[in-house]
Amino acid sequence: MPSNFTTLIGVDGGGTGTRVRVVRLDGSEVGCASSGPSALLHGAPAAWAAILQAIELAFRNAGEVQPPLASMAIGLGLAGAHNLQWAEQFKQQNPGFARLALASDGMTTLLGAHLGMPGAIVAVGTGIIGEVITLTGEHREVSGWGFPAGDDGSGSWIGLRAINYAQRMLDGRVSHDAFGQAVSEFCGAGRNGMYDWLARAKQNDFAKLAPLVIEHAADNTQAHSILLQAGAEIDVIARTLDPHGLLPLALCGGLGTPLRAYLPLTLQQRAMAPQSDATHGAMHLLRQHIAAHAAP
Repeated sequence: MPSNFTTLIGVDGGGTGTRVRVVRLDGSEVGCASSGPSALLHGAPAAWAAILQAIELAFRNAGEVQPPLASMAIGLGLAGAHNLQWAEQFKQQNPGFARLALASDGMTTLLGAHLGMPGAIVAVGTGIIGEVITLTGEHREVSGWGFPAGDDGSGSWIGLRAINYAQRMLDGRVSHDAFGQAVSEFCGAGRNGMYDWLARAKQNDFAKLAPLVIEHAADNTQAHSILLQAGAEIDVIARTLDPHGLLPLALCGGLGTPLRAYLPLTLQQRAMAPQSDATHGAMHLLRQHIAAHAAP
């Protein structure tokens, strides 16, 4: 590894937040920190701003002076990086890091979950994506098309269905209940409040409704049904990734654990916890990149 690198940064960036892990070349950890969303859907400048803020916080929390960006190498797993135009714009706006390796957040989640070994993941958060590295080393991706046209089973998908239910309640198309009222109040209460909320809402705003659905699922049939539908979508992704169920499969992301109870029983029994997280996966990606570009 080049001696001019003093620090390695691993980044996990999604539609709801950004997490970074900072380590020294010897592997000792400086610290971790979080900031706002860095999904590329919101544009490269916004993504870089969130990432730089999280890095600054990591050093500040550790009580250390942040070194120049030119002495740091950064590996990033970002939502939206599969869009080649967005990814290229992001890389072109590199604020000065000495080395940069970029992949989707699904890929770095996969690398972290199985420590770079063959396996599959379904990562469920603001969005949703399935990733697999097969026994022959093939990498495949399922879902991850983005909200609102895709991401079936994700937090934003769940939130969209919750909003629709609240709209139906406000219209009188379904009976008034506590679940619909809670969603309506979250979005400003009443028709006018919801119009205003919808005019401003982005993917992560819809995803913030998922915890409300989970909260009401125990005593509301509609909320319960939404989560069962999400579980069924997760199951389809898992079976598409590995039809014969030969590989270890990890359920990842902020909604992985809360949605486990709504998965089909066979998937509940099969799904394991990830061995490590996406910031470690981003670090693995970075080390692979540095090794591949090392001088002979």
